[in-house]
Amino acid sequence: MLKLSYLTVDWPLRQERLFPRAAALIVEIGFGNGEYLAQLAQARPDCNLLGLEISSQSMTRAEARIEKLGLQNARVIQCRAETALAHLLPPVSVAEFHINYPDPWFKKKHQRRRLMQRQTLDYMASRLVSGGTLLLATDIRAYAEMADAALQATPGLDNLLGAPWLPDLPGRFRTKYERKGYREGRGGHFFRYRRNRQPVYHPPLIQELDMPHLFLHSPLNAPAIIDRFSPTRRHAAGAHIAILNGYANRKRDSAVFEVVVEEPTIEQRALISLSPREEPRQYIVKLTAVGHARPTAGMHAAVAAVGEWVAGLHEEGAVLARKVRG
Repeated sequence: MLKLSYLTVDWPLRQERLFPRAAALIVEIGFGNGEYLAQLAQARPDCNLLGLEISSQSMTRAEARIEKLGLQNARVIQCRAETALAHLLPPVSVAEFHINYPDPWFKKKHQRRRLMQRQTLDYMASRLVSGGTLLLATDIRAYAEMADAALQATPGLDNLLGAPWLPDLPGRFRTKYERKGYREGRGGHFFRYRRNRQPVYHPPLIQELDMPHLFLHSPLNAPAIIDRFSPTRRHAAGAHIAILNGYANRKRDSAVFEVVVEEPTIEQRALISLSPREEPRQYIVKLTAVGHARPTAGMHAAVAAVGEWVAGLHEEGAVLARKVRG
């Protein structure tokens, strides 16, 4: 199978590029070893199953399972849920969301990473088709109570159960983790919500921008520039930008800078190059192809930060032209 990640798939997703035919789309967030995803794909051959996971090991296991079973209606993408909701999945495009035993992030400083938060749920409500469903399972009572409050407060979603959650769902396929929990005395809390006809805000998909680049003049050559380099962090365009390392190529009078860009919906690691132009002491700063970095607003800000820093190293340095946002 072709390994897929949020950096290599289309923004937005195109079903015809992933599956033999378009169909109702079911999305599982955090699929573990892929057992539940594969079972659901076999039980629902009329639907397309898309799994989202950040663990490389889980990706490998799920891909192997899908290949072994010959499933044509199941694909997996290495991707955070927030990234998929903001960049990949258009409004009114998902028939069902399945969320099995999400990480509870017990520590207070980590709670911002919890999946079941109002902003994320608003995205899910927007991405569901009318009548689409959201199913959640957790074995943590405190997490169930937190999720219950967040779900009840989310416009566009109706509880289909006669209680906030049920202790069991007849006919449900139990995951490996779920079976272990029952053996150890941890029962489940099962939620089922439906997208109603109430209008909701549809956060627009965050699109890619043009590739950023910047032209500058500097009397310094690349090795001299790197000699003055030290790691730095900046905040621009709503992104946290860490410029971690710089490396010079003396032979070509060029350099690359390793950066990590954290935006609210996406995190990327990339290399930004500094290359000489034909005109003496002029350089172009741009993203390289290494790492498949996508040209988001944060990446534009990172290119601008590197270029402006280089230009500012010498009193005769100057930015000549820029094709960056912000």
